[in-house]
Amino acid sequence: MHEGRIIKYFRKKAKLTQQQLGDGICSDTHVSKIERGMTEYSPEVTFLLSKRLGINIEEELSRFHNLKKILARWHDAIIMQRFEAIEIIKEELDNEELIQISEHQILYDLLRARYHLLHNNLIEADIITKNIQKAHRKLPPYESNLLKHILGMYYLANKDMIKAVNILRSINSDDYNNPEYYLTLSTAYLAVNSKIMAYYYAELSLQFFIKTNNYLRSIDAEMIMLITREGEGQCDFQKIVEQYEALIQTCDLCHAHDKKAKVLHNLAEEHYCRKDYKASSRLFHKSMLLKEKKSAEYLISLEAFIRCCFEGSILSKDKLEKLGNEGLVIAREINQGLHTINLQLLLLRINNQIAEYYHYLSTKALTYYKKCGYVSIVQRYEKELFNYHLKTRQIDDALKFADLLINNG
Repeated sequence: MHEGRIIKYFRKKAKLTQQQLGDGICSDTHVSKIERGMTEYSPEVTFLLSKRLGINIEEELSRFHNLKKILARWHDAIIMQRFEAIEIIKEELDNEELIQISEHQILYDLLRARYHLLHNNLIEADIITKNIQKAHRKLPPYESNLLKHILGMYYLANKDMIKAVNILRSINSDDYNNPEYYLTLSTAYLAVNSKIMAYYYAELSLQFFIKTNNYLRSIDAEMIMLITREGEGQCDFQKIVEQYEALIQTCDLCHAHDKKAKVLHNLAEEHYCRKDYKASSRLFHKSMLLKEKKSAEYLISLEAFIRCCFEGSILSKDKLEKLGNEGLVIAREINQGLHTINLQLLLLRINNQIAEYYHYLSTKALTYYKKCGYVSIVQRYEKELFNYHLKTRQIDDALKFADLLINNG
């Protein structure tokens, strides 16, 4: 059957009809049956047809049968985040013309989408996944679950947390032998403030990463487990700091600057929660320096740095305003709605525009946060709005937010 597919592919590439290919060898009807795998034929016929096409059928069959192994290697390299290997294998697959006639075409396209997500090319990933969904009503079990995993990652990158959780939860682990997806699911649970589930799936993914010697991804899993732990007292905090510092050392050993930036940011958050503004601002700034400036990751640390310096009175109003406006320009340029809203709120606070701040928060920001599924952010701001309306004696509005807090808490 595979021989027939290969012969048909190279016949069409040579722009020959079935009659022209079979001339002097066999009938066009026989060529048609060979191409469709519907008849038996001698090695001599295969040899003569291949010779006319200018190919070595044994070599082409070997290439064809090797495709699944190459795709598996590519997927493994993506999971392990071995970027050099990813690019080498990608080039090999890009130059492999037989992929388009193999049964692995869908898997190849899905891994192409995964590759684009790895490089934050969301538009390209979206185009590929939509084309797959349009062309195939039903996918094989593994590919169907891989698509769900990829869509989950896409929704996370697009800040649609509820969609991410829902689609990732629907993955059937019996059909999808890739425990790496537990880390994606853990990340989604963390985003909707489901800390117990986030910890559970992070721990499952960590077991997989340790078993496969995937130290880079182990860092990601351990970070989530640290974030979701509830520490009590200075003793626990010191232990948490030591664990973060151990992760930073691992990042340095692996030359994982992007992961080091995340670890520094999360350690800064630990200090910020304890109102240690000097330590947290220093760590947020260190994290910023390791990030690409025109990126959502940079804006996350920039916002935290501004907020920390504002609340700790570390920088002047003018400097804070300048940083906020610079961030706003970047957020708009790279089309980051979440960070545009966050920075607008920060700037209103910095400029002491209290009425405008609460109006913007209640009419625009809160709606956006709810739509994206930022549960913890919504709860925090609903509480803030309740206290504000109570303080300003806007009793009806205060009761409205009190009701939300009771029902959603």
